[in-house]
Amino acid sequence: MTTFKKTLLALAASLPVLAISLPSQAAMTPYMEKALIDVCKAAKSNSLIKLNDTTKSYRIKTETVALKLMCNGEDVISFAENNGADKTAAKLQRSIGNVQITDVAALSKVNVTF
Repeated sequence: MTTFKKTLLALAASLPVLAISLPSQAAMTPYMEKALIDVCKAAKSNSLIKLNDTTKSYRIKTETVALKLMCNGEDVISFAENNGADKTAAKLQRSIGNVQITDVAALSKVNVTF
């Protein structure tokens, strides 16, 4: 086997390993980082006007913020509540909507006679 074939074979074998070992998330742009920090600050401020203005200026949906944003290691709603921002936490919670979980096993009972 030639040196070229050996090199090509080694590269082909190591490519899947490299793909798995690389970080799964892309690096955040400075603009996106600033936008998310500003939204966290707006959520902490307890001002609905500031939160609305910030999300609109960066064109981010409030629902997306509530479901996906983490501020200082906790979700944005908990972050706002822990910093005394009850108004913004309530608005973010309302943006998600009501979620109901129904335990089907608890509702339907099967009676077996033998």
